[in-house]
Amino acid sequence: MPKTRRGFFSRMGRLVYLLCLSSLALSYTVVGEVCVSGHDSGPVFEEQPTSLVFPEGLTEEKVTLTCQARASPAATYRWRVNGTDVLVEGDLRYTLVAGNLVISNPQSGRDGGSYQCLAINRCGTIVSRAANLKFGYLQEFSPEERNPQTVYEGAGVTLTCQPPPHYPALSYHWFVNEFPSFVKLEKGRKFVSQVTGNLYLAKAEANDSENYFCFTTSHMAFNTKSVFSTANQLIVQPDANPRKSSPNIKVRFPSDTYALSGHTTQLECFAYGNPVPDLRWRKVDGELPSKATTSSDGLVLVLPDLGFEDEGTYECEARNSEGRDTHQGRINVQAQPEWLQVMSDSEVEISSQLRWSCMAAGKPRPSVRWLRNGQPLVSQDRVEVNSGLLKISNLALEDSGMYQCVAENKHGTIYSNAELRVQVQAPDFRQNPVRRLVPAARGGLVVIECRPRAAPKPTLFWSRGTELLTNNSRVTVTPDGNLLITNISRADEGKYTCFAENYLGKANSTSHLSVRDATKITLAPSNADINQGETVPLQCHAAHDPTMDLTFTWSLNGVLLDLEDTDEHYHRAETKETIGDLLITNAQLMHAGTYVCTAQTVVDSASASVKLVVRGPPGPPGGVVVKDVNDTAVELRWSRGYDNHSPIGKYVIVGRSPLVGPWKQMRTDPPNIEGNAETARVIGLSPWVDYEFQVIASNILGSGEPSMPSQSTRTEQAAPSVAPNGLKGGGGDRHELIITWTAMAREYQNGDGFGYILAFRKQNSPTWMVEKVPNVESTRFVHRNESLSPYCPFEVKIKAYNRKGEGPFSQVALVHSAEEGVL
Repeated sequence: MPKTRRGFFSRMGRLVYLLCLSSLALSYTVVGEVCVSGHDSGPVFEEQPTSLVFPEGLTEEKVTLTCQARASPAATYRWRVNGTDVLVEGDLRYTLVAGNLVISNPQSGRDGGSYQCLAINRCGTIVSRAANLKFGYLQEFSPEERNPQTVYEGAGVTLTCQPPPHYPALSYHWFVNEFPSFVKLEKGRKFVSQVTGNLYLAKAEANDSENYFCFTTSHMAFNTKSVFSTANQLIVQPDANPRKSSPNIKVRFPSDTYALSGHTTQLECFAYGNPVPDLRWRKVDGELPSKATTSSDGLVLVLPDLGFEDEGTYECEARNSEGRDTHQGRINVQAQPEWLQVMSDSEVEISSQLRWSCMAAGKPRPSVRWLRNGQPLVSQDRVEVNSGLLKISNLALEDSGMYQCVAENKHGTIYSNAELRVQVQAPDFRQNPVRRLVPAARGGLVVIECRPRAAPKPTLFWSRGTELLTNNSRVTVTPDGNLLITNISRADEGKYTCFAENYLGKANSTSHLSVRDATKITLAPSNADINQGETVPLQCHAAHDPTMDLTFTWSLNGVLLDLEDTDEHYHRAETKETIGDLLITNAQLMHAGTYVCTAQTVVDSASASVKLVVRGPPGPPGGVVVKDVNDTAVELRWSRGYDNHSPIGKYVIVGRSPLVGPWKQMRTDPPNIEGNAETARVIGLSPWVDYEFQVIASNILGSGEPSMPSQSTRTEQAAPSVAPNGLKGGGGDRHELIITWTAMAREYQNGDGFGYILAFRKQNSPTWMVEKVPNVESTRFVHRNESLSPYCPFEVKIKAYNRKGEGPFSQVALVHSAEEGVL
C-alpha cells in the first residue's frame, strides 16, 4: 500500500478519543449543561421590564416588573437591582411569576433602583434593558401665611407658587378665593407657567384684588393627588391715570434647551407691559418649522416630533405701543441610541475566527460595550474588543453562548442579542452525499462536489477504485475538495470516492461517472437583415446522445426568451426533437440583436449565435433645446437619434402652446430640413406665447417617434399687431354714449401692460376724443355728457396697446348715443 494511503487509513489509534468526543459532534457545554445544536436555542426576549413611578404609601399595592423570553429548553430567570442579585428566595416580599418579578409592599428606601432581568438556559444568558423603579410623592404646601403683595394699577406682578417637595413634575393651576373658582387666563394678560408654577399678570387691574391659591396636581400610576397653597393676597392700588410701560419679558425659556429627537418640546415666554404686549415667535437662523404651533394665548411655542432640522435659535418678541423686548434661546436636538448594524446568530467551526460588528447612531455618539452570557467582555488572549467590533480568534467550545452588544448614551441604552455556536463534528456525508450518478459528455468537463459536514474543516482526498488520485493535466482536486476532470473520454467511466478526515473521525462517499456522446449543433442559424414588419426563420439543428432528452432554448442579447408565452412574434418549430428552429413574425425594432440557440441535455450543451438586423423608421432625436429667442422666432438644436439601419432623410418640427392646443407642424427656415441637420429656425410664432417643440426624423421606411418636448419657452413681447373686433354700441341712459367690443384673446395681446385705446367723434367732426381703458378684460366704455343730444351718431374706432407699444386702429364703426327716455 502506498505511503500516502497508509497514512490516511491507519489512524485507528484515535478511535478511543473519538468515542469520548462523540457527544461533542452536535453539542457544546455551557455552565455544566449541554446545548444541543439543531435542537436547542438560546433565550430571546419577548417582554422586557419598563421604568415606572410608584406612589409612596400604597402599602397594599404590588409592583410587577415584566420579563418573558423565548428559549429551548425554557429559560429560567434571575433579577439584579443596581447590579446586585435580588434574593427572591430569601425575602417574602419578592415573588417570581414565570419571569416577572412581583414586589409586595414596595418601599422607596428599600426597593427603588435600576432593575435588570437575566434569562438563562443551557445555551447561554442574556440581560434585559434596565428599568428604573422610582417612588412618586407630593407633600403638602407650607402652612405659613404668605405676605400680601401690593401693586399699582397698570404694573406687572408675579405671584409665586413655591411648590412643596415632589416627584415627578407637577401640573399647575390657580384659583381665586375658593375652590374651584379657577383663574381665567385672559389672552396675554395672565399666564401660569408649567415650569415654575408661578402666576404672572402683564398689568394689574383694580378687579384683580383677590386671594389667590396655587393648585398643584401629581399624575402617577394608581392615583392622582392634588394640594393647594395658603392664600397669596394681591392688593391693586387704583390709579386714575395708570402709567404706560414698554414690554419687559419676565418668563424666559432657557438659553440652551436640550430636547430629544421625535419628542415634543415647549418654550414659555411672558412679558409685563401696559398696554398688554403682543407676543410673536420666530426662528433666528431659518424658517419657523411649519409643524410649530402656539398655545391659544400665544405664550407657549410647541414643537412636536423634533428633528435635527429643527435645531437652532428661537426668539420671542414682546411688542406694544411703548416699545419692544426680545429673548433668544437655542434648542439643541439630541437622540437616543438607534441601531444601524447588528450581529446575527452564527454557527462557526472550531479553530476558525469570529468577527462581529454593531453600529449605533445617537447624539451624543453612543459608546459600545459587549457582554457574553451576561458578563462584560474585554480584550484578552484570543478576544479583541474595539468599540463596536468583536473578534475572537482560534474559536474554542467555551466561546459558545449568548452575546450582547450594548450601545448607550445619556439618553438611553439599547441591546442587540446573538447566539454563537462553535461547531465540532466528525465528517458526515449523511446530509450531503456526493451525487450517486454523474453523467458527463465526451470531450467536456465535469465537477463532482464533496461537501461533508465537519468541524474543524476536514482534509479531503479522492480515489478511483483503489487508486488515490493526484493532480495532472486532466484531473484536479480543487482547494475546497471538489474533483474536476476535463477532456472526458469513455475510459474515465467508473466509481470515484471522496474521503474526509479531521481529528474527530473520517467518512467517505462514492459517485459513479457515466460518459455520454457530446451534443453538437449540426445546422446553425444564419445572419439576417430585414425590414420592420417582415417575417424571418432562424434555423437550429443538433445531434446528441440518444439516451438523453434534448431541449432547445433561445436568448436575445443574453436574456432568455419565454417561448411558452403566447407571444405573437415568436413561434417554435414543432417537428423533430433534433430541430429547434425559431420563426419571428411581424418583426419590430426591439427584436433586433444577437440570438443564441442552445441545444441542451442533462450533461452538456452546444450553442450557436446569429445577428438579426431590423431596419425601421428612425428613433426619436435627443437633447432638443431652444436658443436665440425673439418675438416671432426661435432657434432649435437637437442631437441625432438612431437611424435604425436606414439613413435619416429629413426632419420635421412640430410645436404647441397652451393657447393653440394640439401639436402642429411649424414653419421653419430652411423650409425643408435635411437628414444631416442638427439645427433649424422656427418662424411665424406669436409674441409673448409659451411654446414647446418636438423634432421628428424620417427615412424611406417612415417617420419615427417624436423627441421629448423641449423646455417650455416664451417668445419676447411686441406691440399688438391686430386690432380688437366686435366694435359696436348704443343704448344706455340719457346723455350717454356706450361703446362695446370683444375682449382681445391672449394669443393676440403680445405682451403685458395690455389695454385698449378708444377714439370717437361726432359724425363729420374734425376732432377725435381719445380714452384709455387699461384692463384686458374690459369690453365696454361709457362716455357721459349732459349736452349730448339723443340718438346722436358717432364714429368710433379702437386699438390695443401694451408696454411695447400700440397696435393698429380697427375700421371705423358708427354708434349712436342713447335715445330720449331710454332707461
